[in-house]
Amino acid sequence: MAATLDGKLVVAISSRALFDFEEENQVFEQGDDRAYMQLQRQRLDTPATPGVAFSLVKKLLAFNDEGSDANKRVEVVILSRNDPVSGLRVMKSAAHYQLPIIRCTFTRGESPWRYLQPLKANLFLSTHLSDVRAALSAGVPAAQVYPQSAHASAAHPHEVRIAFDGDAVLFSDEAERVYQSHGLDAFQQHEQDKAAQPLPDGPFKPLLVALHQLQQAARPAMRIRTALVTARSAPAHERAIRTLMDWNIEVDEAMFLGGLDKGAFLREFEPDFFFDDQTGHIESAARHVPAGHVASGVRN
Repeated sequence: MAATLDGKLVVAISSRALFDFEEENQVFEQGDDRAYMQLQRQRLDTPATPGVAFSLVKKLLAFNDEGSDANKRVEVVILSRNDPVSGLRVMKSAAHYQLPIIRCTFTRGESPWRYLQPLKANLFLSTHLSDVRAALSAGVPAAQVYPQSAHASAAHPHEVRIAFDGDAVLFSDEAERVYQSHGLDAFQQHEQDKAAQPLPDGPFKPLLVALHQLQQAARPAMRIRTALVTARSAPAHERAIRTLMDWNIEVDEAMFLGGLDKGAFLREFEPDFFFDDQTGHIESAARHVPAGHVASGVRN
């Protein structure tokens, strides 16, 4: 029987999102990919240090049962613009940290997003904004990782902690468009009037659903803790909560901040990753936690 990824949570990730290759990337950005390849070849047996999304990947992989591939609920695939030789260092680094990653694709500068569909990916993390935009357009939850983000806290070794913005991330940007066009008062009234009407799906709803399913089947040793972190405030909070109820999905924490800076709250929640559609929020969050920009919705 052919191998399949059906029924698994599939995370596709670029090498710079998983490992810290910023020094090597500076050589690449100078326009000489041969020098970059030579540097990676020289460092082939030197494991790269963990990158921004390392904690998220390591914890998700911990959900897998020992034994056959059929028992594994999470698949992480390297999907990278690296050349195959540089990719060898990526895979050797993964092996060094005992990350059970067996599938990888290296495209030497070409955009790899087109391989997301055959992978049936539930999430794509990349440092390349153009790849993220293409993935989102293809219906795959995707975020641009900020390589300078703080790394995840080690305080919760048995929990995958993920925080999501609401509008244009978990939910569509329907309400955000009202806010952009007519202001806060109109936004609040719009959401109050439609409190009982679920918000349309946003680009990251499929990931939240997949995480919920993973949690339902999880081993006691690992669990998922989710948070909704949004600039909404009462009375607009009700529609967001009712939407999650309609989806039959629970989040563990919900923060309706009414425009307060999200960074300080995320610092206390200590997520392994935070997703938001606004670069200002990501820049604030990245000072404290791993963060990624979801380039979707009217703001983008």
